[in-house]
Amino acid sequence: MKQSRVSKQNQDTIISLAGRLDAKTISGLLSESRQMIAKADTPGLMIDLEAVDYMDTAGAAFLCLMEDESRKKGVQNFSIVHLKPGYSDLLDMAKEVRKADFSAQKPGALSFIENQGKFLLDTLAEAKEFITYTGEITYALFQSLLNPKKIRWADTFLVAERAGVDALPIVALISFIVGLVMAFQAAIPMRMFGAELYVANLIGISMVRELGPLMTAIILAGRSASAFAAEIGTMRINEEIDALTVMGLDPVKFLIVPRVIAATLITPLLTIFSNLVGMLGGAVVITSMGYPFISYYDQIASFVSWGDFTGGLVKCFIFGILIAASGCIRGYQTESGPSAVGVSTTRAVVTGIILIAVFDGIFSIVYYSLGI
Repeated sequence: MKQSRVSKQNQDTIISLAGRLDAKTISGLLSESRQMIAKADTPGLMIDLEAVDYMDTAGAAFLCLMEDESRKKGVQNFSIVHLKPGYSDLLDMAKEVRKADFSAQKPGALSFIENQGKFLLDTLAEAKEFITYTGEITYALFQSLLNPKKIRWADTFLVAERAGVDALPIVALISFIVGLVMAFQAAIPMRMFGAELYVANLIGISMVRELGPLMTAIILAGRSASAFAAEIGTMRINEEIDALTVMGLDPVKFLIVPRVIAATLITPLLTIFSNLVGMLGGAVVITSMGYPFISYYDQIASFVSWGDFTGGLVKCFIFGILIAASGCIRGYQTESGPSAVGVSTTRAVVTGIILIAVFDGIFSIVYYSLGI
């Protein structure tokens, strides 16, 4: 807007506008126009648009607002003069929109049954989408394993380093503390029977069969699945995934397969490390009670079998696939919005932990049925 001018002619106050009437200019003119209308002391108000060379829908809405303000002020005659023919349609449309009643378009409140039905349909649709993505990842993974040269091994090893090697400190800390605390808690009732040494049996079998794989998987779900979801979700928002599709590259093979392979490889390795550190935590407790370290080692070696060790590692491969798949799928489902990546990250962690717990229960039932 170049200028606005107020003048009086007969019984009308004339406000002359010049330049552009668009969203950028009217933001600064709004308060000024209200002051002009407030100072008007004539029964008529005329808006002169002869010097206006551009107007869009924002400018038309601004003129309607000036008319409303004039009516509130008590102005009897409001008129717009020298309106160019091309802008009259915009002004008519703005008036129709302001007069329209949109209350009927407001959705009504749903009943309890309708809410539950909507929730069920949304859950089923999300489950269907998750299963579809899982099928696509499985198919792409098998295709990549049949053609190993097409796998992006450089990115796979980079992901394995960030998700595996960089996770060693947190895995070591939590595993050591869990082994330490579990040994202290188990030693209290064992001491009543003079069998503190048998705490080694408890620590060994618990870490190898259950706690080692489970703790490692939960740590990776919170650390790596969230990272996968954030990375792919950011790519989705920035339309980088669409760019890959336009270039003829399969986003699943290009982005998800390397992460699934990396997580599947590092989860068993981290679990072995977690088992050793957890047993070391128990060893600190046992040696503090006066038993030699070799006795602690002999107890574990004689009680924990290779079948127990293998059973724990089998879990780890499945947990690794679940962690990577849940993180990548939730990242792939990222929608637009400022909080979309955060929502996807949260959903990835929650989904990963739930799947880990469910499959851990399935493994327990299967192992019990097989007598393993």
